Amino acid sequence: MTRARPANRPWAARATLRLAALMALAVTLLSLGAMALQYRLVENRMMAAQQSLLTADLDGFGALYDQRRIIALRQAIDYRTAASTGEEILLLLDREGKVLAGTRPVWPEGLAPTGDGFSIEGAVIFEETGRRWLAVARQLPGGFSLLVARSLGPVDDTLTAMRRGILGLLSAMLVAGGLVGWLAARSVMGRIGRINDLADRVAEGALDARLAGDRSEDEFGLLETHVHGMLDRIQNLNRATHRLSDTIAHELRTPLNRVLQKLSRIEGQEELTAELKAEMRQAIRMFDSLLDISRAEADQGSGGGLVPVDLSAVALEVWELYEPLAEDKGLLTESQVVPGLQVLGDRNLIAQMLSNLIDNAIKYCSAGDRLSLQLNEAGDRHLMRVADTGPGLPEDIRGEAFERFVRAERDRGVKGHGLGLALVRAIAARHGARLVLPEAASGLTLEIHWPRLQHSE
Repeated sequence: MTRARPANRPWAARATLRLAALMALAVTLLSLGAMALQYRLVENRMMAAQQSLLTADLDGFGALYDQRRIIALRQAIDYRTAASTGEEILLLLDREGKVLAGTRPVWPEGLAPTGDGFSIEGAVIFEETGRRWLAVARQLPGGFSLLVARSLGPVDDTLTAMRRGILGLLSAMLVAGGLVGWLAARSVMGRIGRINDLADRVAEGALDARLAGDRSEDEFGLLETHVHGMLDRIQNLNRATHRLSDTIAHELRTPLNRVLQKLSRIEGQEELTAELKAEMRQAIRMFDSLLDISRAEADQGSGGGLVPVDLSAVALEVWELYEPLAEDKGLLTESQVVPGLQVLGDRNLIAQMLSNLIDNAIKYCSAGDRLSLQLNEAGDRHLMRVADTGPGLPEDIRGEAFERFVRAERDRGVKGHGLGLALVRAIAARHGARLVLPEAASGLTLEIHWPRLQHSE
């Protein structure tokens, strides 16, 4: 039965749109962050400039006050009022609240004088008729009130213009980012679509189907090369299977015909019966040999099923599962796991390996013993160490501790079959890990040196 090739792939279109949207969103968010930082820097700089101007005003008025008190302040404010551009407020009131000098006739409503010096400390921002001011209001000796303020209009106007520019730029970036992302995603999905089309043709039975044209030198070209190599291998195995079937049919035809001929003369003939059994045994041995050869060819180079696995996450999950059991038994537990260490492996097998090690440690340790798990980087490998202060391994079985059904005589009463460490060794070999059984002052320490996952650049 052949499988119909899909006329279109709506999932591919959805993936393209998602990829385009994500690319546009990522670019926009990064740009928004950069523009927000720039906005904040400009705002801080302009506010600092206004604070500097206000500080200069206060320092000047303070120096005049120290010389001639209120008279000097009044004269200075009158002089500044005559040349005022409307970007500052200067007011000096007498004890009754009447204006002695200033750029306006009344004190701003709701603004109360605080302190008695000429420093900028305690400066406040107040709003009046839609305009913000940075102000310092002071109560001078003798009941006189002084107000010095700087307009924040230039700051607000600049920031308003920046916000409008940022919004316009973000809108343009969203459109441009979406367009660029869609074009890039379309190109990527086109390359993936070539491989999907090839997979459809192979699924229909065309094992000799291949992608036309030269391979590019990027990741997609490498993927296409690997797919072609895989298809070549499958095609060769398929041919070998057909040849094997032909050979079996050819080679077994003659002995089976002999069996059929001799079955008619089997009555009471012991010698003929023995001969028949010999020929059948020979046919079976040949059949078994052919199957062994076929199986060996099919398994040649087999190493699939391994994927990138977060070894740290698996170790922590298993440890968190068994730690309460260890504590219930009275063990002192400790774990030190460096996060993010990855290997190429089978998550379930790794979890099973670590479960066996920790479970065995809990099983053989007693209350008060220590149990620890460590995972860190060690050169070009990741080092996992499981250690306990239990009874450990007797010296006479350390050399064969990883063999099947090996158990210490003292442990015969403990439930088990002596297969735990044998399973650990098998799983380690599956992952290319190296087992080390170092000498320990007490208990058992097992080190597993995992090959580090090599990321492509």
